[in-house]
Parts: sequence; C-alpha cells; structure tokens
Amino acid sequence: MSISWVTRPEERRDLPAIREVLLAAFPTALEADLVDALRKDPSWLPGLSIVAEHDGRVAGHVLLTRCHVAGAPALALAPCAVSPAFQRQGAGSAAITASLAAARDAGESLVLVLGHPAYYPRFGFVRASAYGIRAPFDVPDEAMMALVLDDRRPVPTGTIAYPPPFAL
Repeated sequence: MSISWVTRPEERRDLPAIREVLLAAFPTALEADLVDALRKDPSWLPGLSIVAEHDGRVAGHVLLTRCHVAGAPALALAPCAVSPAFQRQGAGSAAITASLAAARDAGESLVLVLGHPAYYPRFGFVRASAYGIRAPFDVPDEAMMALVLDDRRPVPTGTIAYPPPFAL
C-alpha cells in the first residue's frame, strides 16, 4: 500500500515532532541539536524547513539553510530525516521534492548536499566538483553534490562556507 504524504513548511507546533524524528533517525542528538541551533541563526530561511506527514503525524523532515560558495548565496540541504517506522515509504523523497520546489519558488539557484551518492541523484544532484565547488573539509568527491535550480544564473565556484551552527 502506498502512503500519501502531505508536505508543508514547519510550524511552531511541529518542533517537538521534528526533534523526535531527528532523534529517532540518527544515532546521536547532533542533528537535532543542529536544527535547533540553525533556527536561531541568520542562515535560517522561513519556509525552507519542510515536514512530511501522514494522518497528521510528522514522519519526515528536510531543512535548507543559507550557506555560501565563494561569497555567493547557496543553500545547504541538511539534515534530512525520516522516522524509522516510515523509512523507505517515500516520506524523505516527498519532503526533499517539496523543499526543492520551495527553494525554486523563493528564487534560490543552488542547493548543496553532503549525502549518499546513490540517493540524491534521483532529485537531479550531481557531483559538486563538476561545478568547481568543494567542501571545506575532506569528503569523498561523489558524496558532495550540487543541484542548480536556475541555470540562467552563473554557478559560483570555490569552497562552501557553512553557517556557524554546522561546527557543532
């Protein structure tokens, strides 16, 4: 049976459920603490924290926040989490698709993700190195990916500068 996911920007009432999803999806509280810290940071962009829900229950969450490449604005996709009870049922894909649509609608042109190279290409992500974009730390080339949302704008090259909360 296929689950129908409702995706939408997070609301204040979702914060405990989002934290619960993050704590269940990851082995430590690092990602949950990161999201809490990003909410208080200037890199936070309203409308780009997306939940996927089913029957009114938040099952997945994706966050896009401001980062920069050589001083040019971009978005960092991190973290993406799905409650273990709902993994492999489309909640993550639904939330990612909705977050990328919200980013396009907001006039953003570039999204970066450090993630599984077999998962993110389905959304159009390619190796960031193809654009001359690199992480500020050592990562496998295939894991640092970029998605150009607006090909009418030049894609910056250089090193990604993440907002301070990512140093948690």
